[in-house]
Amino acid sequence: MLIDTHIHLDAAEFDPDRRQAIDAARGGGVAGFVVPAVERANFDAVRDVAAANADACFALGVHPMYVMPARMEDIDVLDQYLGQGGAVAVGEIGLDHFVPGIDHARQLDFFVAQLRLARRHGLPVILHVRRAIDPILKQLRRIGVPGGIAHAFNGSRQQADALINLGFKLGFGGTLSFSGSTRIRELAATLPLDAIVLETDAPDIPPEWARGQRNEPAHLPRYAEILAELRGVTVGEITAATGRNATEVLRWRPAQAVGA
Repeated sequence: MLIDTHIHLDAAEFDPDRRQAIDAARGGGVAGFVVPAVERANFDAVRDVAAANADACFALGVHPMYVMPARMEDIDVLDQYLGQGGAVAVGEIGLDHFVPGIDHARQLDFFVAQLRLARRHGLPVILHVRRAIDPILKQLRRIGVPGGIAHAFNGSRQQADALINLGFKLGFGGTLSFSGSTRIRELAATLPLDAIVLETDAPDIPPEWARGQRNEPAHLPRYAEILAELRGVTVGEITAATGRNATEVLRWRPAQAVGA
């Protein structure tokens, strides 16, 4: 089954036609959606999206690009929400050393605190990693968590192998569609298939054929086709493997897929 392991279905960009966007993806064969939070203010929103869609689940966390307006008390709120159950992961969390103006020390404080929550609650994590893979690896080795997904992976093969050895799957999506993304396409072609999951990150990171437009969950089947072509295997093999990888690392299956 095709699972979109990273999609912000609660985003305001989907307010005019959220149901249509979800149904279009389902019509193309997408069987599940993982909806991560980015800040305390949207914890309820992602939980509500999952409650309204049996084929969706949610993760809770404070994104590194949202730590500046956040308060450390938000970590206590996150702890309370995680204690209520339902979340499949702590996320989207991590470090971003690409965007200027974000205090790296503050990012690290929030990241470490959320890793500790993930360990305490026995949950995997969904990582945002941008120009900060080595610092993230350092903390993952120090604070062991039950694996997770490195969203929109954009590192080296050595870094990929290090994450895989720590129990992580690597997310690939719209960047596969750009012929100039040679390093990412090479990684997607050569990494062990049991380490790869698919994602859209919609409404962000649109593919080459939708430059400048809102990204859509309905694009996921074409990402599967591109990955199959890169690896020289069938789309069915990609669909089965990436779906299996997602359900294994998140310990979740879309409701309609149970028993399939």
